[in-house]
Order: sequence, then structure tokens, then C-alpha cells
Amino acid sequence: MIVFPAIDLKNGEVVRLAEGDMDRATVYGDNPAAQAMQFAEAGAQHLHVVDLDGAFAGEAVNAEAVKAILAEFPGYVQLGGGIRDRKAVDGWFDLGVARVVIGTASLKDPDFVRDMAREYENGIVVAVDARDGFVATEGWADVSDVPVADMARRFEDAGVASLLFTDVGRDGLLKGCNVQATVELARQSSIPVIASGGVKGLDDIHLLSLHAEDGIEGVITGRALYDGRLDLATAVKMANR
Repeated sequence: MIVFPAIDLKNGEVVRLAEGDMDRATVYGDNPAAQAMQFAEAGAQHLHVVDLDGAFAGEAVNAEAVKAILAEFPGYVQLGGGIRDRKAVDGWFDLGVARVVIGTASLKDPDFVRDMAREYENGIVVAVDARDGFVATEGWADVSDVPVADMARRFEDAGVASLLFTDVGRDGLLKGCNVQATVELARQSSIPVIASGGVKGLDDIHLLSLHAEDGIEGVITGRALYDGRLDLATAVKMANR
């Protein structure tokens, strides 16, 4: 199982939000590239980066910070936030992003996502952001009437690399990952699932790793790392067992 340390970008700074609320941001640093290198030195081979401003704007806002991360981090970078058209997808892959995460466009333009998944093998991740079981969009500001499982079924056999499942109500709150809902989604879909939202410590890493055979590909963790509740090197070793 892969552990993805998260770097969320707002105004060029490294932040964490509570429940996806841009007004509840905690700043953890002003050098995203240096933060990426710290994660690499702790053993991370994968990184999850989100352009939070971009998620609301619908286009890249923190592009320079992302480019700086790409220039420094020696592993694989997975990027999301405001990626909603072919130009954006092509541009990020040209710059060296390993995977692109598409959220809002997955709900509003699924054919676009299928086209990109065919063009970039193992390169497209569909973000399934959930609030009370329904898909949230527009940087989590809006909640649709589409159940999470229905969203996942739309992309069966489409060539999508993974589903990124986030329980928005837990994100950034250290309540613990919603392991049950994540595993249920993995069992309902043939697409591997990445867990996100609420990871608070090694127990979450351990519980999720037990379900790797159910289709849990990885887990994203942010605030627990920044607050010192989770040691990244230990988490990576546990996930690799």
C-alpha cells in the first residue's frame, strides 16, 4: 500500500483545511518544495499535491509552487485542483506529473475523463469526494445528488488508474479515516481506491493496509504528519509490509 503525504497549496503556502473550508486553513510553511524534500528524506516515493485555489477557480493558481515541487521531489507526484480540460491535463503531464486527479469534471463531463484515461494509461485518478454519501464538487463547496457508488460505476472499464475517496466531513479533523466506507467502495468497484480524509495515526495506516487485497491502493495523510501525530518513515514501512 502506498502512503501519499499531502501538500495542499493556498496562496503559494503549505496549508491544511478543516472539512475543505478555505476559511479554516492552517499554514504549515511557505516553501512547498522544501516540504516535498522533507517527505522524500523520510522515505516517501509518492506525493499528493492539491492546488486548493485552483479547485475553486477551475484553473491552475499555484502553478509555480507545483513546478518547484516537481523540480525537487525525486518520486511520483499526483496532482489535483482545478484540472478540468485537455489543455490542463496535457500541460501537467508535459511538466512531469505522474498522475492527474480530476474531480468536478468527472461528474460534469465524464466523457472527457474517459478520453484522458485512454490517452494517459494509468495516469488519471477520479476524485470521489463524499459528504454524507453524496459526491461533492467545486472544491467541496457544492454537494450533488449523485451517490458515491454510482459515481464510481461510471468509470468501470474506462481505464482510470484509481478512485481517490475522501470523506469531506473528516478531512483535516484527525477523526480517523472512514475505513468502512472506503473499503465498501473498493469492494463495489474494480478500480483501486486511495483513502483520504481524517487520518490521525498509525492505526489508520494499519487498518487500511489489511484491506489491500480488497482494492485499497494507498492512503493520503496531511495534518497528522504536520502536527507530529504520525511519523512518515514508520507509516511507509508499515504500509510496505
